[in-house]
Amino acid sequence: MTVQARAGSHPAAPQEAGSRPAAAQEQADLARTLAAAFADDPVFGWLLPHERSREDRLERFFTIALSRMGFAKGTVWACEGSRGAAICMPPGTWHMPPRVTLAEAPRFARAFGRRLPLATAMQVMMELRHERRPHWYVLAVGVRPEHQGQGLGTALLSPTLERCDRERLPAYLEASSERSAALYERLGFEHVGELRLAGSPPVWRMLRSPR
Repeated sequence: MTVQARAGSHPAAPQEAGSRPAAAQEQADLARTLAAAFADDPVFGWLLPHERSREDRLERFFTIALSRMGFAKGTVWACEGSRGAAICMPPGTWHMPPRVTLAEAPRFARAFGRRLPLATAMQVMMELRHERRPHWYVLAVGVRPEHQGQGLGTALLSPTLERCDRERLPAYLEASSERSAALYERLGFEHVGELRLAGSPPVWRMLRSPR
């Protein structure tokens, strides 16, 4: 899955909002941050219906996303104190190679358990509908619940969107909640399609043209 959790959407004082490139040694903390941010996400709630184990399973999933995608081929942005994190992938790197998917199959199974076939089907559907033109891909962005509403979501995305504008490239993401979609709309993203699988909540495909 590559969807966004709800992120802070209100302006914040300068000392409250800000992001920086994360270091690989922060991976464990950032995986926990993203797991907490996505714990009440509609799509992940559908994929992982057991609330008691959801956050632990999400932490396993985001550990894979950070290690195999963000730190391996992209850029990981973080807020001080690991309050929020974003995984952003440069053009041509949005797709996890099949050999990596195969190598990580046991960890994916531990993350999704019996729901792994559904998670795999969702991922395949999203990849088939993924933007094909060169673009920056926001794989995930999330803010810890206790820090939402402070502008951190915007701060996490700003460096990538500014780079898109400099390089004249679009940015693409999938939003999995109405709140996150509203934030992305304010940042210039537009809806380009909706995805559903077997009664799942909607996933909105969103694209931002360079400014």
